[in-house]
Amino acid sequence: MTRNPTDWMWAHACELIEEAERMHRQFFRLASSERAPALGEPPINVFEDEREIVIVVAMPGVPASRVEVATEGGTLVVRADSPLAFATSGHQIRQLEIPYGPFERRLLLPLDELEAGTHELTNGCLVLRLRKKG
Repeated sequence: MTRNPTDWMWAHACELIEEAERMHRQFFRLASSERAPALGEPPINVFEDEREIVIVVAMPGVPASRVEVATEGGTLVVRADSPLAFATSGHQIRQLEIPYGPFERRLLLPLDELEAGTHELTNGCLVLRLRKKG
C-alpha cells in the first residue's frame, strides 16, 4: 500500500499540533480548587450516534475508587489519580512512560441535551455513555 507523502505529513502535523495544544492546556491550566493540580490529561476517544455519546478515557492502572466524574458549568470533568506501580517495592525506575499521579480531562458538551447513562472501567479505559434527550 502506498501513501501520499503529503497526506501523511499533513496528518502528522495535525497530530503534533493537537499534542502541543494538549500539553499547553496541561501545563498552563490554573488550579480551580484546593485539589492537587492535575499533572496530566489522559487521551480520549469520543463517538456519537443518534442516541448517545460514548467517551472512552484511557486510564491504565487506575482503580475505580480513584476515578471521579462530575459536571462543572456545562463541562464534563473526569479526574483520577494513578498510582505509580512498584513505587514501594524497592525497584529502581529505568524507564517511565506510563503517566501517573493526579490527572484531569475536561470536555465541553451540551450537557443540558444529555442525561447520564452507563459507565464502566474496563481494559484500562473508563467508558462513559451519555444518552441524548428526546
